[in-house]
Amino acid sequence: MMVPIVEEGGASGLGQAPRDVQHYMRPGTLQLSALPPLSVYVHLPWCLRKCPYCDFNSHGWTQEQGELPEQRYIDALMADLEASLGMVWGRRVHSVFIGGGTPSLFSPQAIEQLISGLRARLPLEAGCEITLEANPGTFEAERFAAFARAGVTRLSVGVQSFDDRLLQAVGRVHSSAQAQAALREAAQCFETFNLDLMYALPGQTLADLQRDIDMALSFNPPHLSVYHLSIEPNTYFAKHPPTQLPEDDLAYDMLDALTAATGAHGLQRYEVSAYARAGQQCVHNTNYWQFGDYLGIGAGAHSKISFAQRITRQVRLRDPQRYMEAALAGRPLASDTDVRRKELPFEFMLNALRLRGGFALQDYTARTGLPLSTVAAALEQAQQQGLIMREADWVQPTERGFDFLSDLQALFLPVEE
Repeated sequence: MMVPIVEEGGASGLGQAPRDVQHYMRPGTLQLSALPPLSVYVHLPWCLRKCPYCDFNSHGWTQEQGELPEQRYIDALMADLEASLGMVWGRRVHSVFIGGGTPSLFSPQAIEQLISGLRARLPLEAGCEITLEANPGTFEAERFAAFARAGVTRLSVGVQSFDDRLLQAVGRVHSSAQAQAALREAAQCFETFNLDLMYALPGQTLADLQRDIDMALSFNPPHLSVYHLSIEPNTYFAKHPPTQLPEDDLAYDMLDALTAATGAHGLQRYEVSAYARAGQQCVHNTNYWQFGDYLGIGAGAHSKISFAQRITRQVRLRDPQRYMEAALAGRPLASDTDVRRKELPFEFMLNALRLRGGFALQDYTARTGLPLSTVAAALEQAQQQGLIMREADWVQPTERGFDFLSDLQALFLPVEE
């Protein structure tokens, strides 16, 4: 049964506090034999300017608005975390991801304070992956090195393209020269880093994309994330669609070109949108795809936390100012719900089927607390349609399944009564 928390607080705009841990430990309908790995996501919501395609909870911040409220926001994050510690008490943290927005807008000193605050309150595994998203538009000499000294172990650089014309078409604030300078610095300062590329951009040709690929691979990135430009609801592009978007056939050709070029350079496609060298897969994102747990703090952040007999999802208040006020008062939540039993098969498959290598059926039962009988019919249908391969207790998407992933995942949607 879903038990939603409704935003309260009247004119103050405060949300709700996390419930007492005994509420989450009460009897339920699931039987989890063990709890999955735990990650932490920290949302820093501000950007230099919101991109027209972005549907994330991000907010532009200009110099005219003065200094970023770094200290107040970090104080709010720590208050948010402390209010939630009971839900994850004693569990070790395998990865931290600081996302946004543009987290590299924050000073290295603020990031160091944030990471120190996390370490003081949570048992981080030795060698815990700590990723920071960075925008080349916020790059300056020595800044990335300072992030490394602050405790960041992995940088994710949002390049998107090396073509100034295409960067302008999608509203990016950086130039190709800035992107190249940022990547040179990232390669010097970090043992591992990620490079984001987008394709199917307005007016982009296959030759344009090939130049982007060649430039990206010239930096020898250990990890590459690739995204098809999509028009999402409630974005500027949804109201004012760009012209000259590539046709679907051309977009497929672009993806094929990306996969071929990365493979030739030793990066294997291990997830729908992710390519990596051996041993360089993103620990944090892999935990999402394997249906692990994550505690999200910050404006609009989402959490998924498992207990012995239930799985709970939480969402923080979205507006940064409102979130800070509420978090400092111990009431950061906009919603708190138990995932319904009938929704879990789809939620698990929505993530796990994105992995090129597939998953073990025993992981399905371990992560959802459900018997295999709850997905047996859908798995049989997927196999008959040539969308998955099954060997013993292992399930893996076929080439066709990867190409028609949405159709494959839809087989596991709950049947409405």
